[in-house]
Amino acid sequence: MEKKYGSIVIFVKEKGNIQHLNEILTRHAEIIIGRQGIPVRDKSVNIISLVVEGTIDEINSLTGQLGKLHGITARAVLVKE
Repeated sequence: MEKKYGSIVIFVKEKGNIQHLNEILTRHAEIIIGRQGIPVRDKSVNIISLVVEGTIDEINSLTGQLGKLHGITARAVLVKE
């Protein structure tokens, strides 16, 4: 399958699933090129931005697993070449 580049933005509203989030990211480490975390303290939310390269199935798998966690929202944007 053709590889795509993109970004996944993760909004963490509740810190209870941080360990599960990190486990999922570790399992998908081979498609993650970069990661940046930004705490927005006055809104009680943390934003994690990932740059990814992988097949659509790999990226969707990562985004889907993250989205199943309570208090966490994830959205992917892929670059069309």
